[in-house]
Amino acid sequence: MKHIRITRRSFLKAAALTASSAGLFALTGCGGSSSAADPNAFKVGIVNYVDDASLNQIIAAVQSRLDEIAAEKKVSFNYADFYANAQADQSNLNQIAADLVADQVDVIVAVATPTALVMQNAAGDAGIPVVYAAVSDPEGAGLTGLDNVTGTSDALDTASVLKLITTHNPGIKKLGLLYDLGQPSSSQPIADAKAFCQANGIEVVESTATNIAEVQMAAASLVAAGVEAVFTPTDNTIMAAELAIYETFIDANIPHFTGADSFALNGAFLGYGVDYVQLGRATADLVAQVLVDGKTPGSIPYMSFDNGTATVNTDTAAALGYDMAQLKADFAPYCTQVNELVTAEDFE
Repeated sequence: MKHIRITRRSFLKAAALTASSAGLFALTGCGGSSSAADPNAFKVGIVNYVDDASLNQIIAAVQSRLDEIAAEKKVSFNYADFYANAQADQSNLNQIAADLVADQVDVIVAVATPTALVMQNAAGDAGIPVVYAAVSDPEGAGLTGLDNVTGTSDALDTASVLKLITTHNPGIKKLGLLYDLGQPSSSQPIADAKAFCQANGIEVVESTATNIAEVQMAAASLVAAGVEAVFTPTDNTIMAAELAIYETFIDANIPHFTGADSFALNGAFLGYGVDYVQLGRATADLVAQVLVDGKTPGSIPYMSFDNGTATVNTDTAAALGYDMAQLKADFAPYCTQVNELVTAEDFE
C-alpha cells in the first residue's frame, strides 16, 4: 500500500510558507457552529483515546491547524462541540462513535489505533470520512484500502532506538521490555526488539500491564530482574503511567528508552520518534483535503514521518549521573537532532 513519508525539514518549510499567508486573515475556526445550509461550515468530530502528553499534543496541534486553515480558506470548523475523550474505555469509544454518527458530523478525527478502529466501524456504513492520527501500523490494523479512511502514522523506527540503547550501554546483557499487550501500537516494535536482542545476544525480560497500578508493579519487577535498560514503544498505557514510574527507574539507575518525546517530558530518560505537533498539523491538513478540497479519503495515501529526533530529559539524565555533552556526542550519529527538556506533566 502506497503512503507518503515526509521529513521534519520538508514539513517545516511548508509550514513556514503557510504561516506567511495565514497572517492575512482573522481566525474563524474554533467556535463556529456548522450548518447544513452553509457549505463552508463543517462539523469535525475529534476523539482522543486517553489523556496523555503525546495524544493531548496531537489534539492541540490538530485544532490550532484547523483554525489556521479556516482563516486561509474562509471556512469554519466546529470541533469544540464534537470533541470527546474515551479515557481508554472501549464502551466509551462505542458510545462516542454512535453519538458522532447521530450528530452527522462531516468527518471524524480518530487519535490512536483503538479509536480509529472503533470510529471506522461505526462511520463506514454512515459514509462519514475518518482521518486517523498516530496509528502505528495502518496496514496491520486493517485501515488501508478503505474508501472513507486516511490518516497519519507514528510508526516507530525500533532499530534506531535500540542502537541508542546499545551505544549508551555497550555490552548490555539484559534489556527490559515494558508495554501493554492490548495496545496494537506495541505489537510490531516489541517483535522487532525481540528479534534485535536475539541477534545481538541480549537477554529480554518482558513485563506487561493494562493500567497504572499494573504498570507500577511491572516496572518494579523489571528492577528486581536486574535489567540494565528498559524499552517502551509508543504505548499509550505506559505513557499514561510514566509520571508514576520514572523515579522507580532513576532510583535503580536504569535508563528508560521510549518511543515518543512525551515520555521524556513525563520523566523517562529518552524519547525517540515522531514530532507529534508535526503529525497533528499534517492530520488537520488531511481533514481539509477531504472537507474543503473534496478529495475521497481512500485516494489520499496515509502519511508517515521522519523518526530521527531524540529527546533527553536533562533532570533524569543528571539524576542518573550522565553528562549531557557526552550523551549528545554518543547519540548524534543516530539522530537528526538531540533535544532537551525537563520533567513536566504536559507540553506548554
